[in-house]
Amino acid sequence: MNFPTELKYLRTHEWAKLLDDTTALVGISDFAQDQLGDLVFINLPQVGDTVTAGDPLCDVESVKAVSDVNSPVSGVVAEVNEALLDAPEMLNQDPYGAWIAKIQPVTALGDLLDAAAYETFTEEEG
Repeated sequence: MNFPTELKYLRTHEWAKLLDDTTALVGISDFAQDQLGDLVFINLPQVGDTVTAGDPLCDVESVKAVSDVNSPVSGVVAEVNEALLDAPEMLNQDPYGAWIAKIQPVTALGDLLDAAAYETFTEEEG
């Protein structure tokens, strides 16, 4: 399992990469994609949507189930990774490179964990 130290994590297995004080990329963790299995569809948020930390940002469909993806930050969706519409499996192949949305401006952070705390959390959740 991979836990990049430059990211912050929600306990629901999403990550935020803070690009600056007002901008963040968000996606799902390696743990999440492993638990979900092969992803076959993503319902992306819309540019301009207001999101709240801890609330659903979008949903993904795997061969197992449909699951909500929660936003690790509050703010406004400034951009979405449209490449995921044609290739949702990118989230399985590179969960930290295949971001889902760019949030700008970020107005609040959720209850985020650093990489070490998130790794410990995933080991306990197992």
